[in-house]
Amino acid sequence: MNLRDKVMRIILRMGLTVGLICMMFIGWTATSSAVLAADPTGAGGTADMAVDYVWILVCAFLVMFMQPGFAMLEAGFCRAKNATNLMTKNLMDFVIGSLAFFLIGYAIMMGGDWNGLWGTEGWLMLGDYYDVGKYLQMFWMLVFCATAATIVSGAVAERLKFKAYLIYSVIVSAIIYPIYGHWVWGGGWLSSLPFGVGAVDFAGSGVVHAIGGFVGLAGAIVLGPRFGKYDKNGKPNAIPGHSIVLAALGVFILWFGWFGFNPGSTYNAHHLRISVIAVNTNLAAAAATLSALLVAKWRTGKWDTGMALNGAVAGLVAITAPCAWVEGWAAIIIGLIAGALMYASVKFLESKGVDDPVGAVSVHGACGLWGLLSIGFFADGTYGNYSIDAPYVTGLFYGGGSGQLIAQLISIAIVFVWAFGIGYIMFKLMDKSFGIRVSPEEELQGLDVPEHGSSAYPDFITRKS
Repeated sequence: MNLRDKVMRIILRMGLTVGLICMMFIGWTATSSAVLAADPTGAGGTADMAVDYVWILVCAFLVMFMQPGFAMLEAGFCRAKNATNLMTKNLMDFVIGSLAFFLIGYAIMMGGDWNGLWGTEGWLMLGDYYDVGKYLQMFWMLVFCATAATIVSGAVAERLKFKAYLIYSVIVSAIIYPIYGHWVWGGGWLSSLPFGVGAVDFAGSGVVHAIGGFVGLAGAIVLGPRFGKYDKNGKPNAIPGHSIVLAALGVFILWFGWFGFNPGSTYNAHHLRISVIAVNTNLAAAAATLSALLVAKWRTGKWDTGMALNGAVAGLVAITAPCAWVEGWAAIIIGLIAGALMYASVKFLESKGVDDPVGAVSVHGACGLWGLLSIGFFADGTYGNYSIDAPYVTGLFYGGGSGQLIAQLISIAIVFVWAFGIGYIMFKLMDKSFGIRVSPEEELQGLDVPEHGSSAYPDFITRKS
């Protein structure tokens, strides 16, 4: 055993010991409460509450179904020799996210508030948090957490070690997503900015998508491009995915799942605004698909199906933040800009040496920021901040002044610095510790057999390139 392995083993043992002590302390503090006000059976609920619970859970199930959507999209845009690896990573995002967010992430995100920075209670969902309402909220936030985590898998596809991916998934689910999520959704400092009604993000253009997109950017930069992506002169080469059919299936699944993602964020079946949200979601996706397709045709002379598919997701990402606060015409404008922005971002990053096999950074990062910004312009002042009774959100074009726009700009800056900064530090530390990139031989062979011992298509021969 070499020195590096010995050091890593010592660190692992120390980490497990500290983790066990922390878990014991958390369990003791949570169960020692003198008063248990929780309602774990739902006996105190009403018929109206039951309707809301069913609505929220069904929408959460739809969001969970977006996991196979991402898996199919990423597999289709990547080569056949890495399909098993991508399936496993998308699976483990939800597995690890479920555990890490339940144990730690939810408490940080929604467990009270300490100085606007993070929550301090609800660890392991014990004590007062053993409650049907808290469990409902935890599950809703969890499926969003898993979405944020799985976005990164596309940006770092075809060259990241599996063990590095597992570690990353824990950190995103337990720390990166919950902390920024607390700042916006958990009563943290961004939601309390003295501009407009504070920074807002209805369903997660920033909290979910920009987080995943810019952590993915950090990972792609630290990893470097895949072999063959650039020629000796630095000119990018196309590396086609193995199945546009799988990619298209993934997009259709995601589009369908988004009707849980956005309308479900009313968190109330009695908010009939869900009809507006659903229509806006659909319009933005359609407009962005058309926009990306037409821009690709203009630039290349081809009707690029891959760009059209990513355009659909870009529109869905962009409308996720403003979907409850804008009119249909504005949703179309937001989508048209998102499709063109996605295309421009893909080409810009590629020209700068950033290899993102599925366009995750452009789709989720760039368009996530555009979604946050669009609220400051297009919010029409007819719906409150997650509530009919809350102060209405009004943008610049509807007489709201610059206040909401300023709040959104601050949130944009913070989500980029937070996600990219922490993501870069995380990937760099792992790279220095054990190296996060597979060997050149493994990368050329594909990650399926070296990492997992099986091929996605055992009856076919895949190219080692």
